[in-house]
Amino acid sequence: MSAPAAIGAAGFGALLFVVTLVAAPVEIFMGLWGAQAAAAPEAAAPTSAAPSTVAPNDFPVASDARLGGDETHTRMVIDLTRKIDLWVFTLANPNRVVIDLPQVTFQFPAKTGEKARGLIKAFRYGLVMQGGSRMVIDLARPSRVEKAFVLEAANDQPARLVLELTAVDRDTFMRTIALENRATDRPPSKPEAADGKQNGDPRPLVVIDPGHGGIDNGTKLAPSDNPEKNIVLEFGVLLRDKIEKTGKYRVVMTRSDDTFVALAERVNIARARHAALFISIHADALSRGDGDAQGATIYTLSDTASDAAAARLAEDENRADVIAGLDLSAEPSDVADILIDLARRETKTYSMQFARGLVTEIRNATRLHKDPVKSASFRVLKAPDIPSVLIELGYVTNKTDLKSMTSEPWRSRTTDSIVQAVDTFFTTRFAGAGRGGQN
Repeated sequence: MSAPAAIGAAGFGALLFVVTLVAAPVEIFMGLWGAQAAAAPEAAAPTSAAPSTVAPNDFPVASDARLGGDETHTRMVIDLTRKIDLWVFTLANPNRVVIDLPQVTFQFPAKTGEKARGLIKAFRYGLVMQGGSRMVIDLARPSRVEKAFVLEAANDQPARLVLELTAVDRDTFMRTIALENRATDRPPSKPEAADGKQNGDPRPLVVIDPGHGGIDNGTKLAPSDNPEKNIVLEFGVLLRDKIEKTGKYRVVMTRSDDTFVALAERVNIARARHAALFISIHADALSRGDGDAQGATIYTLSDTASDAAAARLAEDENRADVIAGLDLSAEPSDVADILIDLARRETKTYSMQFARGLVTEIRNATRLHKDPVKSASFRVLKAPDIPSVLIELGYVTNKTDLKSMTSEPWRSRTTDSIVQAVDTFFTTRFAGAGRGGQN
């Protein structure tokens, strides 16, 4: 794939580019999503086992996915309720093909995308922004997109998205990516506006960060009807409501629906608004072969993990951007600056203070892990000037924990305990500094 071309499903007009790359003809049919990008959000349903042709808010429905071919040429076909636009590009390290779409309701059968075929190891799908969905295809080896297009419904057949892949060598694959980067600009993502102290409101701002979302379901070990992304969102919304109800704090959520938010953007949301506290919400998991574990754990940032389990968890959580098909090649490296280092030291002290306060309060509401405070290099905790913690509510692989995390009484008790910890943290922090020391 060398250069994108728009097709007219959203009123952009028909346009076809035929290009030659390494002496091979390549036909690419691609489009930008149009007016659908302004549509209201609809939660993706990637694990529904009962497909339907009716989608809330009349979003197009993707009802089935089929793979065919071998290790040299592989085809993917997606059934749709109507023709839509698409935008296709490739990424390296790891090798992936990404298909951006207008908002789609995915109603694939359970476990769709988990089985490998030919050049495709696996694929994921879901909402990545309001009005936009995405499919991310993990490649078994470097591949070139030969064709990517959508057929109109005809002869009692549904509309179909067709993707054809051909195996190539590594050098050709990397040249294709370089050419794509020079091609037509991709649809811009919506910028987050910074609001600082809204309307001069001096109350501390707490940012609640429900992990995962959209195309990223969270741990694969969670049951399909209770993915991690849903568990933590429900908990985060309840926590937000209770913190706001105190009247003492402003609250912002990094996501309040089934939308994917990049790790760096989660941190940017907090920093742009001069947050005084950042709370990331997750749920842990443990493979059956690794035994059993139970209880909540509080994590703070550290370049060196407190133990092997913490290191493993941080590595898993830090993969969220890769799962969602983001290009990490342009990620900025950490800035070695003495002022930032000093800020991080002070922030680390406050983060640990809040973590210990959480343990004190949460132990009265739910069971804690045997080592309730740990540390590791979580990317989402790396704001140098905002005390930040990551709360693992429990283990979705433990029946007792899973039952608790999906229980309204448990959520109510546990969110109450976190609100109390937030209150204690700010009361203690600002007692000596006076109100002028708030963010």
